[in-house]
Amino acid sequence: MDANKPLMGGTLIRFRVMAIFSGTMMLLLCFVEIPVKHLLNNPDLASNLTWIPVVHGFTYPLYVIAAIQFSVKARFSLAKMLGFILAGTLPLASLIAERHAVARFR
Repeated sequence: MDANKPLMGGTLIRFRVMAIFSGTMMLLLCFVEIPVKHLLNNPDLASNLTWIPVVHGFTYPLYVIAAIQFSVKARFSLAKMLGFILAGTLPLASLIAERHAVARFR
């Protein structure tokens, strides 16, 4: 595993940054923007939160690219790669995947 550390350095950092940022945006989307928009029916407050889905929409594809690159360099199976990619679709799942990746390569 020590031989993989130099190769995984930048890839792991990119995956970690994107997993944390995308996970945070997913949490904001699911637990702030959507409830405010649909449950509170407050158009003024909801209009101030329109940046959340936009930023999440731009960061998720970057997370997918980082997850694919990380999975290929780590030589994960296709099923595990899909698991890392799909982790970005659930709140907290990308954060859990990031912790799993760090535990494996540190």
